[in-house]
Amino acid sequence: MTRRILLVAHPTRPEVVEIARGVVARLTEAGIEVALAKDEAAAFASIDIGPVVTADPSQATNGCELVCVLGGDGTILRGAEHARGTQAPLLGVNLGHVGFLAEAECEDVAATVDHIVRRTYVVEERMTLDVVVHHDGRRVESSWALNEVSVEKAARERMIEVTVEIDGRPLSTWGCDGVLVATPTGSTAYAFSAGGPVIWPDVEAILMVPNSAHALFARPVVVGPRSRLAVEVIRGTQGHGVMWCDGRRQVDLPPGARIEVCRSNTSVRLARLNASPFTDRLVAKFDLSVAGWRGNGRDR
Repeated sequence: MTRRILLVAHPTRPEVVEIARGVVARLTEAGIEVALAKDEAAAFASIDIGPVVTADPSQATNGCELVCVLGGDGTILRGAEHARGTQAPLLGVNLGHVGFLAEAECEDVAATVDHIVRRTYVVEERMTLDVVVHHDGRRVESSWALNEVSVEKAARERMIEVTVEIDGRPLSTWGCDGVLVATPTGSTAYAFSAGGPVIWPDVEAILMVPNSAHALFARPVVVGPRSRLAVEVIRGTQGHGVMWCDGRRQVDLPPGARIEVCRSNTSVRLARLNASPFTDRLVAKFDLSVAGWRGNGRDR
């Protein structure tokens, strides 16, 4: 049976195109078929990256042993939409900035492809969140998140007023810029920027972080994986809201909308190339981030 890899990449960056060509060539040489989702293939329509097959986006991972992503965290989250709920693990090569979700850096592409060819990687299960939105007693939307669910104000000049519940009991009411509900995987992303703690990936927990809340009690809260969290946009206020799941899937939130979040039974599998502890990864990524800021400062 022919081996197949699903490739997800950012087609608008020239360096990504060159790297994608090299990846396709090496995998093809090793007898591994490379697939692109049709929408991905359309973005590459005028660019020759080598022999690839195309598949319907909803079935793109069928027959694939792995999803290989070339890009930053945003592109890796796009790849997670293909990988979630399948046996195909997600392997990210960082071509962006910090890239917490990536397993390898740009200079490691050749070695990463060799790992894919030899199947020398281990797989980690990462929890995701299920989210359901209700309004006027009706279920109006459902989605999921690998990193975080973000409930935000829709208008820059206004706050959003929300009531927060944990396990069916009210915790607090905040006038705020928003509220984040994150997984341990997402604790190093938006939640960290909003003042939340870093949670190690093997800790089973859910993190809630108020964002610029005007309240006496407005601190991050970490709860167990079986807890159910809810954020309700208070009726009678002028501030509408918007919900983002992983910064990709958007839902408008009128006053009275209720967002319920819990741990999902469906995980995302991540491919790991080495057994280094998360502490090493954290230090390395923050070193990259600090170096980037210092570099930007010097360039100015």
